[in-house]
Amino acid sequence: MHALCSLDDINDQHSKGFVLGDAKVFVIRQGDQVHAYHNQCPHLGIALEWRPDKFLDIDGELIQCSTHGALFTIEEGLCVSGPCSGESLKSVATRVVDGTIFIEF
Repeated sequence: MHALCSLDDINDQHSKGFVLGDAKVFVIRQGDQVHAYHNQCPHLGIALEWRPDKFLDIDGELIQCSTHGALFTIEEGLCVSGPCSGESLKSVATRVVDGTIFIEF
């Protein structure tokens, strides 16, 4: 596990992107819980965010691909709308310990 950042570095119900060597990942915070995924759309293999750290739709309820509007659940990364319906984002294992977000990469 690698320390990524403090839980307080991400506002509740928001997301934040990170570059780790050659890999890009993003984290979504929901209270004390976090979900992390590789920043790569399963449809075109491109980055998802439309602006730095902006991975969520306007309501903050789903992850949205900026290129073609595909929508993914936050909890599972499952595409529920768009050209990659039924496919999923590649998740990254996370753990929060003493207010620090750790990922297994």
